[in-house]
Amino acid sequence: MGLIKAAFMFVTPDSDPKIHRTSISTPEVLDLVVVGVKDYEQAAQVAQELVDQGVTAIELCAGFGQIGVGKVAEAVGDRAFVGVVRFDRHPALEFKSGDDFFV
Repeated sequence: MGLIKAAFMFVTPDSDPKIHRTSISTPEVLDLVVVGVKDYEQAAQVAQELVDQGVTAIELCAGFGQIGVGKVAEAVGDRAFVGVVRFDRHPALEFKSGDDFFV
């Protein structure tokens, strides 16, 4: 198994992807970037930047609703796989979808 470059992206209105970012790597399998974004538009932009840096898999936090997932997937096209952690109604977002906040 070769090294996988992946990212986990979370969305909160007070996130700044230049500040709220960290990386962790295992010796042989995973190089993971964790990054926060403030909204779906910024998520699409950051996703494109991550793919340009070699990321091939992006997992989105449960704060992303279906619209947000679609925007990120469209932004990266076939250059990366996009997966999601799912809460249809997120407990940290007043039990609403991220689509109610970040569209």
